[in-house]
Amino acid sequence: MTESTITETVQTIIAELKNKQGALLPILHGVQDALGYIPADSVPAIAEALNLSRAEVHGVISFYHYFRDTPPGKHTVHLCRAESCQSMGSNALEDHVKAKLGIDYHETTADGQFSLEPVYCLGNCACSPAMQIGSDIYGRVSVAAFDDIINDLGA
Repeated sequence: MTESTITETVQTIIAELKNKQGALLPILHGVQDALGYIPADSVPAIAEALNLSRAEVHGVISFYHYFRDTPPGKHTVHLCRAESCQSMGSNALEDHVKAKLGIDYHETTADGQFSLEPVYCLGNCACSPAMQIGSDIYGRVSVAAFDDIINDLGA
C-alpha cells in the first residue's frame, strides 16, 4: 500500500467517524481494521480532527494492547493466556512459540511472516490450550501441533 493510499484511507475513516460521540476509539479501530495497524503518520490527522493532542491519541494507542503501531506479519498468532489454557499447559506452549518464532508478544518476525499476540480467551476452553491464526481457531495445541501448523503456513 502506498503512502498516499494510506493517507487517503485514514482521511476517509476520520471523515466518516469524527462526528460520532467518543469518536477516537472507533477511528482507531477503523484504521487498524483497514490497514492492520495505526501508522504513526496518522496520529496528527486524528488528533487535529478530534481537537486532541498528539499525546492523547498516542496514549490511547499505547494503552490498549489491541492496537499496533507497526505492520503485522502475514500471519498473526493469537495465543490464549486465560486460566483454562494455562492450567492445560499453555505456559510451556508459549515458551516454545516464542523460541520457535524468535519473537515475544507484540513483535513480528524479521521476515514479516508471523506476529505474536496474547489473547485472554478464545472461548475454546474445553479444548485448551487454544490459539487463533487468522480466522482459524485451534484447540488442544501441543508443541508438535504448533510446529505442524506453522510449517504448513510456510515457516
